[in-house]
Amino acid sequence: MNCLQNLLKEPPIVGSRSMRRPSPLNLTMVRGGSRRSNTVKTASGASTSSAESGAVEAGTEKSDTYSTNMTQAMGAVLTYRHELGMNYNFIRPDLIVGSCLQSPLDVDKLRDIGVKTVFCLQQDPDLEYFGVDICAIQEYCLQCKDIEHCRAEIRDFDAFDLRLRLPAVVSKLHKLVNHNGGVTYIHCTAGLGRAPAVALSYMFWILGYSLNEGHQLLQSKRTCFPKLEAIKLATADILTGLSKNSITLKWESDNCSSVEISGLDVGWGQIIPLTYNKEKGSWFLERELPEGRYEYKYIVDGKWVCNENEKKTKANADGHVNNYIQVSRDGTSVEEKELRERLTGQNPDLTKEERLMIREYLEQYVER
Repeated sequence: MNCLQNLLKEPPIVGSRSMRRPSPLNLTMVRGGSRRSNTVKTASGASTSSAESGAVEAGTEKSDTYSTNMTQAMGAVLTYRHELGMNYNFIRPDLIVGSCLQSPLDVDKLRDIGVKTVFCLQQDPDLEYFGVDICAIQEYCLQCKDIEHCRAEIRDFDAFDLRLRLPAVVSKLHKLVNHNGGVTYIHCTAGLGRAPAVALSYMFWILGYSLNEGHQLLQSKRTCFPKLEAIKLATADILTGLSKNSITLKWESDNCSSVEISGLDVGWGQIIPLTYNKEKGSWFLERELPEGRYEYKYIVDGKWVCNENEKKTKANADGHVNNYIQVSRDGTSVEEKELRERLTGQNPDLTKEERLMIREYLEQYVER
């Protein structure tokens, strides 16, 4: 019997919650197409009500907005159509990367193809944006008893959070795969950024692929955009340790009422206020950052601008330019420096000893 028939209780309704997500790159909200009539024809020729039509149009509009923001934030043209339902690709016979489950019905679709673990990387705001009732999906998995649902949250469009979270997330994934066997389904919202990055890290750290080899296999199965730099840095963090250095950013002006920064280590969806020093007539931000390269942009009285006195990136395909800073840690040994350079280079691979060290690290990892 289909387990869904046993789901008698009405699933709880997920409440909405607003989230401040400023646009780092002057993101525009893409609206849906031209206004539609009150009744539209479906593929079968049946008509739908104006309410149903409005729901479809609203879903399309949300997908348009999400796709635009994703394209701008990820630096590649990416499209996600939530209204078309769950989509996925087998990367290996035992590993699938895809978009989010939308209802308990999707659980049965995955059970039919042998999935034993659903590994969700979404945060609550991601679920609420598209109205996904995660509680109903989790409850249904519990009732089925032959599939496990697990969450390991990573912030969307945020390479820094991805870097910091990867060891904990892949540790949890590795333990689940060993326990449940079968096929594993890794998903974020669209299955184009976080999910492929986690899958690739798992292939790199656990399954024995070089990073480029795993990336080529992934791309051959699914068009996606995993942040390779975040995976490289996370690999180096595991093997050399994660230490931080203090940095100071400065905006020289006493003719503005507020100065903030977005990007850096908090992602493009958050902002950090700078502190005004009246004596120096400038705004300052002091921050401790792990070594690496960070892009950011100032928001001065609500306007997104670059600081001409700090390093700037080249313009991307859309002509956008950001500031950036390269952070190096003090006291790095020659061996650690060489290791980091190799692991963050063009074609990083791991020795048998390094792969064993990472595996042991992940198996012993306990998230605080």
